[in-house]
Parts: sequence; structure tokens; C-alpha cells
Amino acid sequence: MAVWDPFRELEALRQEIDRAFEQVGLAPLPRWRLAFLPGRAARQYPLVNLHDDGTNLYVEALAPGVEPDKFEVTAVGSTLTIAGEKSGLPDVAPERLHRSERAAGRFMRTVELPVEVDPNKISAQYKHGLLLLTLPRAESARPRRIAVQAG
Repeated sequence: MAVWDPFRELEALRQEIDRAFEQVGLAPLPRWRLAFLPGRAARQYPLVNLHDDGTNLYVEALAPGVEPDKFEVTAVGSTLTIAGEKSGLPDVAPERLHRSERAAGRFMRTVELPVEVDPNKISAQYKHGLLLLTLPRAESARPRRIAVQAG
């Protein structure tokens, strides 16, 4: 099921406008990722890479600064949810805070997987700011070789 994403449409429009400016010889404005727009970052955190080898799916979720025991990983059918909490700055008086660019607080990211996985066999590791998940395909999602007999 496709999910309507207005930010994707805004990004496509921005790219078309950039191309129009380039055609008349004007340089486009510097590009910023939409993930840094207010309200958008919380829905797109953590950023993930997803690949498979035919037997397992592998998810690499970029989540620096999150304590491993703060993650909640759940899988149902072909849906993976990564939730947790990223701690922020210790108590700092507002007048002493000069810049705050790193987000903190609760997050939840749901990713649609290309196949169903076996939630009982998922393994997770956290190292160097990456949450590494190995998700074995469910038996029903594995390809089966069927012998054909001559008739």
C-alpha cells in the first residue's frame, strides 16, 4: 500500500524549480534534506538501509546516542517497527544554551518489508551508532523448489 507523502511531492517540485533556474543560468539555492524540517525528523528517525540475501533481510538503522536498552523492536508479518528514546542534554538553563541541533526524545519508525519475517528469530546488535537487525524470512515467504515429474 502506497502512503501519500506530501514532503516527497514538495521535494519533486523543488527539483523541477531548480532545473528551471539552471536552464536560465541561475544557480539553485543550497539543498537541505527534508528530514531536518520540523516535525519531519521525528517521523523519519532512525534512517535505515534494508537489503536481503534471499534467506534473511538485513536492516541497518542509524541511531547514534541511543542507549541499547532504550530500543523497542517489533515485527508483525511484513512490518518492522523501531521505537525508542534518545536522551537530550542534561538540564541546561535556556540562557546558557547557545545551539541545540540534535533531536532528543521518543521516536518510532515503521518500515514495510518486502516479505514476511519470522519474529521469533530476529537478532539485534548495536554498535558504533548502528542498530543492526537480522530478520529471517518466514517459512511461507521462502522460495520452494518443486520437482516436476514426467507424466
